[in-house]
Amino acid sequence: MSHAVSGIGPLPVTVVIPAFNAAATLPRALASVFAQTRAPAEIVVVDDASQDRTWEVLQTLGNDQPSVRTLRLASNGGVAAARNAGWAMASQDYVAFLDADDAWHPRKLEIQLRWMIDHPQAVLCGHRCEVAGSPAASEALADDPSVRHYGLASFLITNRLSTPTVMLRRSLDQRFAGGKRYSEDYLLWMQIVAAHGPAGFIDLPLALLFKARYGTSGLSGDLWRSQLGEIDTFSLLRRAGIIGLGTWLGVVAWSWVKFSRRAIYLFSVRFRAAARCSP
Repeated sequence: MSHAVSGIGPLPVTVVIPAFNAAATLPRALASVFAQTRAPAEIVVVDDASQDRTWEVLQTLGNDQPSVRTLRLASNGGVAAARNAGWAMASQDYVAFLDADDAWHPRKLEIQLRWMIDHPQAVLCGHRCEVAGSPAASEALADDPSVRHYGLASFLITNRLSTPTVMLRRSLDQRFAGGKRYSEDYLLWMQIVAAHGPAGFIDLPLALLFKARYGTSGLSGDLWRSQLGEIDTFSLLRRAGIIGLGTWLGVVAWSWVKFSRRAIYLFSVRFRAAARCSP
């Protein structure tokens, strides 16, 4: 184990949690951070102008936790703006993102930070996540997990990192695209790997999602707008000179193929559910 993750002190990690109308789920997310085998040095929760009791719940949860720092935005700027605001408040060398409706395995920070420190050339790292209730969600953790590396070409095929799995170096110049509300994370990961090299991927389920990856509530639930957001992401990469016209045409075509598959899948799921409910 690296020296930086040995001992009993807090880890040099800032956890950033954006929250919008998350009064019902924020306690679960924070509880998973408080339950880490090695605590982070600080937790920054950004209330993105919620209209429910998120701010009141946050104040109650953070009263007895000196590591919790809070920020309430005056107007709703979207998850990209909220994450950027939390990132700007971060004081630690590493930043880990958690959404207010997800949770972490208790060893997530310990394992992931150890890998980041042991690989100083890496600036971005993720891991597997599972949907609550799936068989894999309760699997035992391997002592020596495999680690894959994903470069830009691999990311262009599909988004390899779910945001609640990501840890990165605070010093990075790139940020989430302000005002972009769909595929903003996918864009940032590709900008980072294009500038700094491949992202690490630890083959352990260290995050737990409480909704399906797409087709349900939240931003990922709006399949059409998510698709348009992904197309916009590829166009932004092209305008920045990160990918050329030929690559852009190829990845846009592939994106529509993926969208068609998801739409067919969701239609079949809903059709079967309606059939079961019919008299």
